[in-house]
Amino acid sequence: MTDALAYRWRARALQPISYPQTLQLSGLLGIDRQKDLLVRNTLQFVNGLPANHVLLTGSRGTGKSSVVKALLTEFATRGLRLVEVPPHDLVEMPDIVAPLRKRPERFILYVDDFSVAANDRSLAALKTALDGDIEEAPENVLIYATSNRRHLMPEFTRENEEYRWEGEELHPGESTEEKISLSERFGLWLSFPPFNQAQYLDVVREHLSQFGITGLDTEGEKAALRWALMRASRSGRVAKQFARDWAGRLGLAKQ
Repeated sequence: MTDALAYRWRARALQPISYPQTLQLSGLLGIDRQKDLLVRNTLQFVNGLPANHVLLTGSRGTGKSSVVKALLTEFATRGLRLVEVPPHDLVEMPDIVAPLRKRPERFILYVDDFSVAANDRSLAALKTALDGDIEEAPENVLIYATSNRRHLMPEFTRENEEYRWEGEELHPGESTEEKISLSERFGLWLSFPPFNQAQYLDVVREHLSQFGITGLDTEGEKAALRWALMRASRSGRVAKQFARDWAGRLGLAKQ
């Protein structure tokens, strides 16, 4: 194992990432509460204090993945390392954490876009990783998972039929309980709602500033809103895509 800042688990081995993304927490707008909670949890972790596994859920493109990657920029000098683990490889968790256990660094296992079917082997593997099994979980490893679904598994209409009344209390059925039991194993839940129009335009301006463009005139605002409308999404990802397009158009106009 090398001294890289980030790794990905592939072909049953930890492969160093030579050029990890460099994202700044200050450049992620509209998610201040989520950032504060995640930074605090991660600060506890790098300081060797108790900290929780984290589940980040919400609309696509709202910064769930970016904020996890930005933690590496923020805390790399304090020993934080990032390991990207594909959801389907969670079944190999004992092999993933084995070389990390005795290392002095603190490792976040980053599981992006996690969603499984009820009978997926990854489901049992994640439960074991979060709760531990007969082997003591390494104290220098946490799991940060992102998902578009709060309960991590698809939800079906028929599951509503499983709800039952016991006296004056409504109880979920077995399928729903299974889903809730998985998400509850994460000690910290962070929800990322869609951006409103003002937040979206703020994010557009932030991305434009990274291309050396200051401000956004009325024509630019209208173009940014049309861009979002065409994609039915006011997300950070859509804002970044528009900023690239707009900066490119302005650049062409000057040539």
